[in-house]
Amino acid sequence: MNEQRNLWIAIAVSVVILVGFQFLFPHKPDPQVREAQVREQLDVNSTAPKPSTSTAAPSAPGGSTAAPVANRDDALASSPRIAIDTPRVKGSIRLVGGLIDDIQLQDYRETEDPQSPLIHVLNPAGSDDAYFGEFGWVAADGSKVALPGNDTRWQADGEKLSADKPVTLSWDNGEGLVFKRTISIDENYMFSVKQSVTNNSGQDVSLYPYGLISRRGLPHTSGYYILHEGPIGVVDGSLKEISYKDLMEEDGTVSEKSTGGWVGITDKYWLVALAPANDESLTARFSHHNANNTDKFQADYLGSQRTIANGETASSESHMFAGAKEYNLLDAYADQYNIKLFDRAIDFGWFWFLTIPFFQILQWINHVIGNFGLSILAFTVLVKAVMFPLANKSYKSMSGMKKLQPKMTQIREQFADDRQRQQQEIMALYKREKINPASGCLPIVVQIPVFFALYKVLFVNIEMRHAPFFGWIQDLSAPDPTTLFNLFGLIDWTPPHMLMIGVWPLIMGITMFLQQKLNPAPADPTQAKIMMFLPIIFTFMLAKFPAGLVIYWAWNNTLSIIQQRYIMYRMGV
Repeated sequence: MNEQRNLWIAIAVSVVILVGFQFLFPHKPDPQVREAQVREQLDVNSTAPKPSTSTAAPSAPGGSTAAPVANRDDALASSPRIAIDTPRVKGSIRLVGGLIDDIQLQDYRETEDPQSPLIHVLNPAGSDDAYFGEFGWVAADGSKVALPGNDTRWQADGEKLSADKPVTLSWDNGEGLVFKRTISIDENYMFSVKQSVTNNSGQDVSLYPYGLISRRGLPHTSGYYILHEGPIGVVDGSLKEISYKDLMEEDGTVSEKSTGGWVGITDKYWLVALAPANDESLTARFSHHNANNTDKFQADYLGSQRTIANGETASSESHMFAGAKEYNLLDAYADQYNIKLFDRAIDFGWFWFLTIPFFQILQWINHVIGNFGLSILAFTVLVKAVMFPLANKSYKSMSGMKKLQPKMTQIREQFADDRQRQQQEIMALYKREKINPASGCLPIVVQIPVFFALYKVLFVNIEMRHAPFFGWIQDLSAPDPTTLFNLFGLIDWTPPHMLMIGVWPLIMGITMFLQQKLNPAPADPTQAKIMMFLPIIFTFMLAKFPAGLVIYWAWNNTLSIIQQRYIMYRMGV
């Protein structure tokens, strides 16, 4: 019996630790990856590309450092602009510097209120929270070529960029080099940027194309251990996730060589990323710089050298994604542009092999039903159906054990002073009745990865953001907004965060308690007390989880109770 007791305690403790890990421990970033051969031409605080004085190839320049202005509107007004207008994106391109620095998403708002402000993915250079994309050329070492910089005033051939109308920016350096940049955007969130340089200078010129994403200030993050927010990319075929804290350490720069790939900065739901041609030999870099107590983060790439003979033209093409991390869209872009692991910008976690199929199934069900909350209920039924044989065997074993409770009590009383004999008799009883006490634990063990995979689906997929259920649940990705401690809104008082125990967490706790009562009572008093408190612990813990996950857990418990009660009825328990 000791083995059974220890197994139950181990499983209970494991579930509590696994589910509550991100609340019990602060985020600990992965060890910082450092590249020994970081080739620094300009740091993140530089104001324009400069020629290198070393024999090594240059690196991408730093982003624009225009002095911050009072607000977003002033920053937008500080330079002439080309409007961006598509069904899903609106914003503008800054002509001074040629920056893509103003992107708003037409389909997403800050809250569930349809009148709340649109989500701003990019913010204009010169504002306090500047966040933008930049493209250009860097001169080879020792070269004195005049290149377009952050103060360059580009000329445009149009006034508006739309899905069916690209714009071309041009600039003549007055020394025989003409730079052009053609920018287009599709019907979603992908920009295509084709740069070209025509050389009529009378001599050969060597240049390197670059692209960068610059972000001013340390952004607010969710702070969960299980979610990556910050610099991200695929370098040489491997996914790189680097925390802001890593780059804020001294000499915070990560630089690696790659063929193709992509680099960017991700938030929970939004992504800005650069994807050069998949056959481009490049150096990818993630860096941080602090100037005047302001943190600046940058993700960039430097392409391979182009040697442009007199009378010739060299070009470079890249893509820039700035929008919502919609799985189907990222997956389609990965195929369309051969961007490796682009869908992994969504943090699917350790159980990605479950998370992705779960999301696809939920999405398909939602397409049929039209409500993600009902889709979760239907999905739970599917999961229960798949696990039915295992659960059936488990519940039969547990019902059998409950049926044997009087005989087990008799054995304990008979051999109260002989623990070894007591264990032998109980194990002999199990053998005669063909009962496996450990089989009741299997559904719990199997349920853990299912629980975490579904948690990930609800937590990181933007399709769940602001998805309503019924009644007071208007966002399945957020916790239940009600609380027992103000009588669910009857009292005009907002309890502290730890006391936000809503209706659905209470329902989940009650169903967990009822299911526990169907199981055989532990013989050990200490174990019995632990099991008695588990529903209360889980009620408080899951109250902070997405409402969709709590609904799943409560509905799963309800189905389990029905299944187990039916088996007990058939067995005469």
